[in-house]
Amino acid sequence: MARGEHPRRTPVYGGLLIVAAMVGATLVWSSGLPGWLRTALLVGALVMALAGWLMTFRDLSSPRRRRPRP
Repeated sequence: MARGEHPRRTPVYGGLLIVAAMVGATLVWSSGLPGWLRTALLVGALVMALAGWLMTFRDLSSPRRRRPRP
């Protein structure tokens, strides 16, 4: 594994994306923005949360090969 390439970094980034989307959606929802802008920003937060979910919960393990029995 090269320096800076840790296999558990991707799920951490995904979790941070989910948290950022939740905080951003909360701020957008409680602000006094026009309806069209609020809707666009909330859809963007949803896309960001889904991307974070995919990054967090994808399978990073390599498949184990079974050894043939003699």
